[in-house]
Amino acid sequence: MTYILLIFLPSEIESMIGKLGELKFKRGYYVYVGSARKNFEHRIRRHLSKKKKLFWHIDYLLSDGRASVKKVFYVDSDIEHALAKVFEKEFEVVKKFGSSDCKCSGHLFYVGDLGKMGKIISKFSFNVFAF
Repeated sequence: MTYILLIFLPSEIESMIGKLGELKFKRGYYVYVGSARKNFEHRIRRHLSKKKKLFWHIDYLLSDGRASVKKVFYVDSDIEHALAKVFEKEFEVVKKFGSSDCKCSGHLFYVGDLGKMGKIISKFSFNVFAF
């Protein structure tokens, strides 16, 4: 299963992101592309929790009180890396974020145009996860 987290940062954030070190994130919307081979709902609830052991890069960003997940989209197919490549062509990638176990440039993208993001998502028939 592949999922997308639509994340909003109301202000610029500088944060230590695991072994990536200190990164600066602009104010605005970000898309994180991930996958869950099992326990999808548990994974999403973990992402939504502010208190957790920091393990994945996304944990570090989402544990910041200013970061908020606005929507979660999911599809029951394994298209995580193909989708990351599509987003990379359209949006600014945060290099190496969330991609330490693959050859993608990154799995977090700064989204300047929510309309364009919506068109991409609609092409893949994503569902919306209610939380």
